[in-house]
Amino acid sequence: MGEQLLDAIRYAVGRNEDRHSLREIALQALEEVALPDPARILESYPIQLSGGMRQRVCIALALACPKELLIADEPGTSLDVTIQDQILRLIHRLAEERKMAVILISHSLGVIRDWTERVWVMYAGTIVEEASTQELFAQPLHPYTQALLRCVPKLTGEGIAEGIPGRIPDYFQPPPGCRFHPRCTYRMKICEQEKPPLYDLSGRRVACLLYKEASR
Repeated sequence: MGEQLLDAIRYAVGRNEDRHSLREIALQALEEVALPDPARILESYPIQLSGGMRQRVCIALALACPKELLIADEPGTSLDVTIQDQILRLIHRLAEERKMAVILISHSLGVIRDWTERVWVMYAGTIVEEASTQELFAQPLHPYTQALLRCVPKLTGEGIAEGIPGRIPDYFQPPPGCRFHPRCTYRMKICEQEKPPLYDLSGRRVACLLYKEASR
């Protein structure tokens, strides 16, 4: 673990730093993510650490040097919900302390709802909707966003959550027009021909021809 941390820090801060200085930076980074006995962790192999500890080391690696932006891509992957919550709280705390922006990438709608201020929904490599988190969950506009929220498992005895019919498109040969149209219940003939831009709708944007007139 120490070799990985020191190599990354050396690349970020400059190759002229001596090993002792780099080690101090690494130890401080591990302490900031609340890992016990940082010195031991530097001498450990990843297989000797739990999944939650390895995630914390990854966060320490990302934050070892000052940054204005952190891109957190599925930071809770393969972790149970308790550890995932700890990791997300840690990222949130460090972001506030450092006045740092965070782009959180996740397939978990619960995580997005609880830990973001603004959401960009993507389908097949394109942004289809942008809105504040509160607006998006209260009133999703794009048919894909609506279908995505209907897929959330129901825990109130109201039956099984719906799925989205069809399959995701081939990224190398995507369908013409709107990429979601083969799976969309609102599709029109024009959707097969015209790729919709992101229409502005009073502080939010949606890439759907259903809102073409409303954006004018």
